[in-house]
Amino acid sequence: MPPLFSHPARHQLALLALLLLGFLQTATAMSIRELRALERTNPKQGADFVVYYLVGAMEATVQADAAAVRAGVSPRICLNGRRLEPSMALPLYRTELRRNAELYEADMPVPLVMRNALETVYPC
Repeated sequence: MPPLFSHPARHQLALLALLLLGFLQTATAMSIRELRALERTNPKQGADFVVYYLVGAMEATVQADAAAVRAGVSPRICLNGRRLEPSMALPLYRTELRRNAELYEADMPVPLVMRNALETVYPC
């Protein structure tokens, strides 16, 4: 029986698999510990970086929920005409961490905290 892939094709597939694995590694979310370290290690801009990251996590969470609703899943975040401003990202995040401090560990992803915060503040 002949081999399924020729020798060069196997190398190309292996290279493609490694490349995809590399992309998957870079797509991981920042942990609570990493976000705190970012703020501490860069005194001049660390706080700004944290806010930018949280705004992105907040917007991505709302968009992911909207996409899930379009796919037929019941909504988990309902703004009901209320505004969601970028300036709300940090207070939402910190309030959720304070409210449920015993729930979160330092290695948990920040988007999980943001999702829980948005589901609490904007329930359906």
